[in-house]
Amino acid sequence: MSWLLEKINGGLVRVFLIVVALFWLVPTIGLLASSLRSPEDMSADGWWHVFAKPSQLTFDSYQKLLENGDITNSLWNTVLITVPATILVVVIGALAGYAFAWMEFPGRDWWFLVVVSLLVVPVQVALIPIAELFGKIGLFGTIFGVILFHVGFGLPFAVFLLRNFFAEIPRELLEAARLDGAGELRLFTRVVMPLGGPAIASLGIFQFLWVWNDMLVALVFTKSGTQPITVALQTQVRQFGNNVDVLAPGAFISMVIPLAVFFAFQRQFVTGVMAGAVK
Repeated sequence: MSWLLEKINGGLVRVFLIVVALFWLVPTIGLLASSLRSPEDMSADGWWHVFAKPSQLTFDSYQKLLENGDITNSLWNTVLITVPATILVVVIGALAGYAFAWMEFPGRDWWFLVVVSLLVVPVQVALIPIAELFGKIGLFGTIFGVILFHVGFGLPFAVFLLRNFFAEIPRELLEAARLDGAGELRLFTRVVMPLGGPAIASLGIFQFLWVWNDMLVALVFTKSGTQPITVALQTQVRQFGNNVDVLAPGAFISMVIPLAVFFAFQRQFVTGVMAGAVK
């Protein structure tokens, strides 16, 4: 009797999770359906009518989106901001994490405590001072300035995460590599980096999603020619209001790219999170 109850309970849990997943996907499906409809159809009825009238589906909105220079330029700006900010945080964070975990230098623990304390600093506190600093040195309104800001605020978490992960690597493994003549750089690239792949993948996904979906920092530090897609869509809403034939496909593209990145590295992400939880 107990096995029957366990099977029923397991089936109920699966059904519940499927229902939750479907509800979670409803806004995404609605946005996709809206992006494939004409403005006239969207103003006439709800997006769910597309299932009864598949003839409403059209790619005209995406064609119009590609002809909108502001949106396409902002999408490219988003890539130029997100990719370097993610790569720099991962590379610098990995190097610093390895140094804090396995290299001896004066004040190592105190410096690591300083890095950890930076995790509690809110982004909002630094917006105005850094904006003034960037204005004085000519970085305000540039893509490079936005990248620097994201790198600066992404590094404390990166160093904290990777240092704790690298510290769990068996010391005997590193000592064996040193006995074979491996220097610190070779040890880092050939031993530590492959073993830390899951944690690095998790960090990369987190950083990519944070930077891609950022709007607050972009609103403060970018100008009209350097705005990412989040700010460009907000500007379209403020200026035109009813410009849904551009907003819907733009919003869907802005959402589907980070989703694609997440699902592409889903296995490494789950492995890294579970490894951190176990350790």
